[in-house]
Amino acid sequence: MIEFRSVSKVFADGTAAVADFSLVIPARKTTVLVGSSGSGKTTLLRMINRMVDPSSGVIEIDGEDVQKRDAVKLRRSIGYVMQNSGLLPHLKVIDNIATVPLLNGVSRKQARARALDLLDTVGLQRTLADRYPSQLSGGQQQRVGVARGLAADPNILLMDEPFGAVDPIVRAELQQETIRLQRDLDKTVVFVTHDIDEAFLLGDQVVILERGASIAQVGSPTEIIENPASEFVADFVGLEHGKRALSIRQTAHGPILVDGAGRAAGVLVDGGAP
Repeated sequence: MIEFRSVSKVFADGTAAVADFSLVIPARKTTVLVGSSGSGKTTLLRMINRMVDPSSGVIEIDGEDVQKRDAVKLRRSIGYVMQNSGLLPHLKVIDNIATVPLLNGVSRKQARARALDLLDTVGLQRTLADRYPSQLSGGQQQRVGVARGLAADPNILLMDEPFGAVDPIVRAELQQETIRLQRDLDKTVVFVTHDIDEAFLLGDQVVILERGASIAQVGSPTEIIENPASEFVADFVGLEHGKRALSIRQTAHGPILVDGAGRAAGVLVDGGAP
């Protein structure tokens, strides 16, 4: 379990990125932090593994203050997946994945064997192991980034807008792959995105943030859709005028669902009969 207690962050230039933030992130679930640019979601994520230290407040992992842990050791114990994969261009795929286990003292043979197993896990062929990142597609690079994040078998996996730079088709594939991996591996995942559809698809717990990491609402996708906490939330998730503002339109071929813009969004099974 990860817990934020009254956490704030003010950067050296005076930017107040996070103000008095408190949240419990449950173990073995996917929590998604979602909000517009400037909402502090990435800063919150990076405070978990001490890439950013808070100005005040406490962050605990299983009851232990992360500030009392060695920052390097902490980072090596937590998986981290970023946008654009962040792979080292001069290393082959297999060595990119093996990087953290090697730093943790695992033998080269064991680390490379683990890397090959992880290629299987993320749905990549082992023949890609000896290629360099530049020889892979964007989607393949992101899968390698996920494999590298899992290489040390961490309990916690941080994912910072990992699919934001790939095309919509590849993004949908990677989202489904993430769901499968979580079902199979049962990690504590903290996922950052600005896309509410992605948040609702992936999140067991969704945290909608306003500027300064002010929490607008926390809940499951169903809870948020059924009971938005404010007009801001309803607008952010598209309940007022977006694609979730659904209504029924009768047509010559039966009733269909239309969104807030009047576009067809689906059909009612069995004509909507209960």
